[in-house]
Amino acid sequence: MLRLFYDPRQNAMDNESVSPSAAKPAAFVEAALARFPGRVGIAEGFGPLSIEELCLAHDRAYVEDILGCRKPNGFGNLLPSVAASLPWTTGSFVAAARAAAREGGVACSPTSGFHHAEYASSIGFCTFNGLAIAAILIRRDGLARRVGIADFDAHYGNGTADLVKRLGLDYVVNHSLGGFIHDLVEPGAADRWLDGLEAELERMFDGCGIILYQAGADPHADDPLGGYLTSEQLRLRDRAVFRYARRRGTPIVWNLAGGYQRPLSTVIELHLSTVEECLSAFGE
Repeated sequence: MLRLFYDPRQNAMDNESVSPSAAKPAAFVEAALARFPGRVGIAEGFGPLSIEELCLAHDRAYVEDILGCRKPNGFGNLLPSVAASLPWTTGSFVAAARAAAREGGVACSPTSGFHHAEYASSIGFCTFNGLAIAAILIRRDGLARRVGIADFDAHYGNGTADLVKRLGLDYVVNHSLGGFIHDLVEPGAADRWLDGLEAELERMFDGCGIILYQAGADPHADDPLGGYLTSEQLRLRDRAVFRYARRRGTPIVWNLAGGYQRPLSTVIELHLSTVEECLSAFGE
């Protein structure tokens, strides 16, 4: 069974930005449970990250100002509902990563809003960098010596790159699709990339004890902030990642990352195709 690390406190209603991400966890979980009965389930018993854990990757004054609604979050507002959800979204991702690392296989964190968050700044709907925090804690807990980040959201993960460099996280292998996604617009380029993706993953993440996978829906060609991949190409992307992890026996945790089409149900359908590929690869 695919474990969804979900708590209702991950949700926030944000009507002030173009992103549906703050309200996406609940919609995704409801749809996944309905679409795949008995094959996905809620993992319980995790909590929010503490201020001290958030400060492993961020400036303390920044963390306290965000949580105290004195500094705009990644959505550009001061909404208490968004601030209250942030320790839970990062807590969900860390808990899912720890579970995958300890038990093997795959886990899902229905979260977004990580890879643009830098040491003391938020942008692009990202406030705290759950990817960097999870990598730090996985390493600190002795669960993996090297951590791979397969950031296949449409946009470059500038925040993760900043933190890897600033904090000296030399055990993190960070690969962001957003750094070269515009190369995929040429005719046939996306198909060639997909044909070689498993081999590329083999080369990049050799020796990694876990993969943190951002399975963004925003590389889709119809996304207003996105890229050039069709629905089938997104499915093939997910298939390659999950098959690689299963074949190598590398634990993998994935999250929803970006996706900005309207209505929200359109984005949820793309995320559900990721669930389907995950279940297929891991024999659930």
